[in-house]
Amino acid sequence: MTVVSFVRHAHSPYIPDAERSRGLSRRGRRDAARVTAHLADVADIVATSPYERARATVTGVSDAADVPLVVDEDLRERELAGRHVEDFDAAVEELWADPTASHPGGESHAEAQARGVAAVDRLVEAYPGRHVVVGTHGTLMALVFNAYDPRYGYEFWTGLSMPDVYEATFVGDALASLVRTWVPPDERAAVLDHGPTTERGGADDFEG
Repeated sequence: MTVVSFVRHAHSPYIPDAERSRGLSRRGRRDAARVTAHLADVADIVATSPYERARATVTGVSDAADVPLVVDEDLRERELAGRHVEDFDAAVEELWADPTASHPGGESHAEAQARGVAAVDRLVEAYPGRHVVVGTHGTLMALVFNAYDPRYGYEFWTGLSMPDVYEATFVGDALASLVRTWVPPDERAAVLDHGPTTERGGADDFEG
């Protein structure tokens, strides 16, 4: 049995044409510290997208747990287009509606999903019986989950918070369970003040 904790990166201010280099906001850095506290005691290995916002979210886990940090290009976000897209929402909805569609210079969801699943398969094969923390992005994470269960689609993606953490348990190469283990600070406060809530986060500023 191998456990993989998928971490959607913490909040990052959107900067056009800076997908690889844009880092975390002040809020994002604060939440990254919470991700470290959440996962450092269980992590055996940390793998991450090369994009700075994903790497910065899980580097603290690697440091605190004193475990290797492995960068995997295939854990990067789905490339929406070769240049800035003005109508972001419409561009994204089109790709969720047709997984084989793509925008100029970008990837289709089918292409991004295939490389994301391949990356997860490699990790599960390489680290049997271990707990792997994966720093990645909202769309790619949703696409990987969608490959195992089609219920994880557009609506799931829009409900993700920044950051977010889902724990997947694999038996062999088969997904046995998938549960959310992250409670955003605002939801935690709502539970303490008013009792349980079913509300989720949002898509935040942009995908990623």
